[in-house]
Amino acid sequence: MRADALIVGAGIVGAACAAELAALGMRVEVLDAHGIGSGATAAGMGHIVVMNDSPAEFALSRYARDLWLELAPSLRTRDAFTRCGTLWVAADDEEWQAARAMQAAFDAQGVAAQLLDVGALRACEPALAASLVGGLRIEHDSIVYAPTVAEWLLTQSPGAANIGVRLGAAVNSIEAGGVTLSNGESISATCVIVANGLGARELVRSLPLQPKKGHLLITDRYPDLIRHQLLELGYIKSAHHATGTSVAFNAQPRPTGQLLIGSSRQFDTTDPAVEMPVLAQMLRRAARYLPTLPTLNGIRAWTGFRAASPDGLPLIGPAGDFAPGVWLAVGHEGLGVTTSLATAKLLAAQIVASAAPIPVDPYLPARFARQVIHE
Repeated sequence: MRADALIVGAGIVGAACAAELAALGMRVEVLDAHGIGSGATAAGMGHIVVMNDSPAEFALSRYARDLWLELAPSLRTRDAFTRCGTLWVAADDEEWQAARAMQAAFDAQGVAAQLLDVGALRACEPALAASLVGGLRIEHDSIVYAPTVAEWLLTQSPGAANIGVRLGAAVNSIEAGGVTLSNGESISATCVIVANGLGARELVRSLPLQPKKGHLLITDRYPDLIRHQLLELGYIKSAHHATGTSVAFNAQPRPTGQLLIGSSRQFDTTDPAVEMPVLAQMLRRAARYLPTLPTLNGIRAWTGFRAASPDGLPLIGPAGDFAPGVWLAVGHEGLGVTTSLATAKLLAAQIVASAAPIPVDPYLPARFARQVIHE
């Protein structure tokens, strides 16, 4: 039977899109060359965070976090959803002033955010360095194990009976109305959605996506050493480096008692190997904020590649000149897990021509097609 929607990519974004469209009654077929949630979804931290680098980023991430909080009661223990909150830490007065400005901006938009002075910060997270001058706690931010949530969305969400999943199905080419697999098989559908991260560049070759490599390390079990997702306020500057290598402190308490330590960013490589100099630089940075870190036992390190767009926002909507008749849900960079559920809502609204829950214009792929034409 011809599918209503065919989705390339079974990561968290593709799975969310499949679940949303299936819940609307559409017959959905999901194709992935590997496994469910096995790409960037498995490589990331699974941090659900409201970010406010731009109004469009804030609108999407805030809406998305609300959707995650609504979904959380339906998830399983293995999905590891925890409302641990995010604690942004300030190393000096300049960053403390940045925390104050961030709190004011969040408060103006109705997002709960609490400033912590030195004493409150120490009481909240005793393992942090004594030299820190304060912090900002975003209490409803959360963490989740995204690969298993992707599996839940595809197999147990309310519309899952309408979803078919084919793994080991590598897509060779796409067009309006169908795809061709690497084995020569053709599969047709009313609409085709590309949601496979960096892999989208192989199918829609002119897409403005760039790989941004990142390292992570996980430790042995140290229960209650930290309680919040911890980030330095300098993280935002690091996150938007466009060249070279940068690192920033980012630590997450896993429900297992382990610590997940990040993060790094590299634009100058597509080699997936763990690079010891970069990993060492990242861990030295983290030890400035968590002095006990060098005494902990790290058990595994890995890398992943974020799909970054030129303006840091995802491409959600019709591919237009990039691939007429095809839909896109790609380019989420480090916010793929956070914004996956919101991406699905925005994409579905466009496909079925219904009112979108937030304005879609900032995320439309056409914004880059226009730039190409003008240049």
